[in-house]
Amino acid sequence: MVSIPNIKELSIYDRLRTTSMQAEKLVEMEDDKMLRQLDSSMEQLKLVDKKMPFSSSSTFKSAVVVGIDEDLMQLKDRLIGQQQKKLEIVPIVGMGGVGKITLARKLYEDPLIVSHFAYRAWTTISQDYNMPQILKRLLCCITGQECNEHNDALKVMLHKSLFGRKYLIVLDDIWSTQFWDEIRMYFPDNNNGSRIVITTRESDVGNYASSSSPQHQVRLLSESESWNLLHQLVFGEEECPLVLQEIGRKIAKDCGGLPLAVSVIGGLLSKMERSKDVWMKIRDNVIAAISGSDKRCSTILSLSYNHLPNHLKPCFLYMAAFPEDYEIKGSRLKHMWIAEGFVKSNGERSLEEEAKDLLKSLIDRNLFLVRKYNKNGKPWSYSMHDTLRDLCIKKSAEDIFLNGSNKLTFCNPRRMTFHTSDELKDVNDSTESVSLTLSVICIGFQSAEFPCGEFFTARLLRVLDLMDMRFSHFPIEIFELVNLRFLGVNSYSRIPRGISRLWNLQILIGYCKFEEPAELWKLSELRYLKVFPIELLKDEKMNYSVLKKLQRISLIILATTWDGFLKSVPNIKRLRIDDCHRTTSLAIDLSHIHKLESLSCSYMRTISAPDGFSRCLKVIFPCHIRKLVLDECIMNSRVWRTLCALHKLEVLKISLSSLKRGGDM
Repeated sequence: MVSIPNIKELSIYDRLRTTSMQAEKLVEMEDDKMLRQLDSSMEQLKLVDKKMPFSSSSTFKSAVVVGIDEDLMQLKDRLIGQQQKKLEIVPIVGMGGVGKITLARKLYEDPLIVSHFAYRAWTTISQDYNMPQILKRLLCCITGQECNEHNDALKVMLHKSLFGRKYLIVLDDIWSTQFWDEIRMYFPDNNNGSRIVITTRESDVGNYASSSSPQHQVRLLSESESWNLLHQLVFGEEECPLVLQEIGRKIAKDCGGLPLAVSVIGGLLSKMERSKDVWMKIRDNVIAAISGSDKRCSTILSLSYNHLPNHLKPCFLYMAAFPEDYEIKGSRLKHMWIAEGFVKSNGERSLEEEAKDLLKSLIDRNLFLVRKYNKNGKPWSYSMHDTLRDLCIKKSAEDIFLNGSNKLTFCNPRRMTFHTSDELKDVNDSTESVSLTLSVICIGFQSAEFPCGEFFTARLLRVLDLMDMRFSHFPIEIFELVNLRFLGVNSYSRIPRGISRLWNLQILIGYCKFEEPAELWKLSELRYLKVFPIELLKDEKMNYSVLKKLQRISLIILATTWDGFLKSVPNIKRLRIDDCHRTTSLAIDLSHIHKLESLSCSYMRTISAPDGFSRCLKVIFPCHIRKLVLDECIMNSRVWRTLCALHKLEVLKISLSSLKRGGDM
């Protein structure tokens, strides 16, 4: 009898070797029951954890936090230590930047809390809240599934999902009692110790939500705690040089005990020269900021903006385009920066690598927040603290960098953002010129007609993000915007011929298909292509041109040979291919694509060893690949030897695939 090991306890290399050995033995024995057991083990071979609903637990482990031990102990006692069975509301109240969300996150991820409650859910509310989106996020946390019902049905589903169960709900950043009135009745009191934690800046909201239980007021840091936090942010485990200690303590003290201010100043100092003169300039600016204004947080935070290198300032200001608490994917943000021309390269590194460094610099300075991590543990999405966003909007207006989500405030704005369809209509009706506008970003509304009047005089437009708008017919006027570098679009109909007129296009993202997919190969500047599956025709019909700059392409479906396509994308880094329609038995040779890092294969009938001798091969993997996804593939036992030879492999995911006994099919 052959036993199947617990794959979760093994390293990636050991997992592959162990599974390979078991596969070969089972194939020899032709044991149907054990083969099914092996299939089950293969399903376990997902070498990453599920993504957390709000943020990876690694966020909390790596965060620098001081001065909240007593708060955590008190709040944990209210959540799990008391014998109170009745549903209790626990308000966490404090000014912006004082650490409410940090405290709530620590509670939410505490192992004792996790094990105590059967269900946990977290959502952020904000001033301009969207109730259906809030309900969907809560239900996704509870059920693990996306819900697309209407508002009333979502409320009923939420109540049913929580009824009879012990749950913990975190409602972050509540601003009004109206919201609480709307949602309160859908949290059942199961008399089993369930809890709801709310965070708010408004004491009145906390009292209204929980008149029978006390608020937890988050205090400011003491001088010693402020210095401890600043020291950890700047020096980590190192000692602070004696010549800087007195100055550093003064800087920490002048932050007024506000953790966000200490955090941002710490991020600034960590990037600056560790010299007495430099630190004294920062100290003097902090003192001037406090003595010259009652708005101490805003003025202190302004220091970090003022000390940003010039190349980082537009990247910071770009966040003013997005709504409060908006969560944006890092890839989308970086592509917008590239299209805007914020990112420069000396030729040795790609624009994407440079953009990644810019984003990391803003995170290191504590100006951006990491909201979620991907399954590989790397930052995936980002947001900005409310207080920093207020600063971002203020500086953006001062520099005439962006016209915010309201009526036109100045002629020929360089960038425009819209958060409602009415705002978009106002532009079309306006007499103000937009002929010099470089970017248009539409966020958060789906039913709107694209304006066709004054708007299309913006012939210099570089960024057009319409992903949140759904078009029944693609607006062909977009083809006139020949300077576009970034286009995000959502169209029910196929994009007609003409996309090749956008000869400057670098990034194309959309829920769309194309009448003439061959046109895409005329876009010589294209770097990133993420759309619905592209069904390629025979090589002679596609008339491939080499896209030297293309680094990622979404799902490709092909019925004949892959040769022409693969030769046209020599520098591709991420690729997803679907082989379900191919009828020939020739190999897919990826070994010459030397920069390929991530590959996803679907419906491969046979995946075998890469040597090419006396075998019927289907895929020859590049040896330097880092991520491999095999979905609904049919494999023989030799695949394990192949996978073990991929020494740089970091992530392997096998799903809905089967192992064939012997042979090459």
